[in-house]
Amino acid sequence: QVQLVESGGGLVQAGGSLKLSCAASGGTVSSYAMGWFRQAPGLEREFVVGLSRGGGKIDVADSVKGRFTISRDITKNTVFLQMNRLNPADTAVYYCAAGLRTIDVVLRHFGSYDYWGQGTQVTVSS
Repeated sequence: QVQLVESGGGLVQAGGSLKLSCAASGGTVSSYAMGWFRQAPGLEREFVVGLSRGGGKIDVADSVKGRFTISRDITKNTVFLQMNRLNPADTAVYYCAAGLRTIDVVLRHFGSYDYWGQGTQVTVSS
């Protein structure tokens, strides 16, 4: 069973950048489809960006397209979320997730993921 720990959240001004990390243990990130989700107060958890287990397929939510990217470092067993040109609407708790799949696909739905981190708060001030 893989454990996921997010880090890198914090307070940033609008227009700024943050890079979140998701460190995995008990399993390798290359064995899972990985994803980042976020949840703002009073709203449902929403898909942000996903990466297939093979690493060659990426899907990005329209709301962050062109601003957010996902990557991974297999040697560090870590997945990253680079967030640029942040705005107050990006304020949320960000979660890392892993889905165990034998096929190389990106998972967009939160119900498709098997393991979740505890989340890290990102706050963007105007």
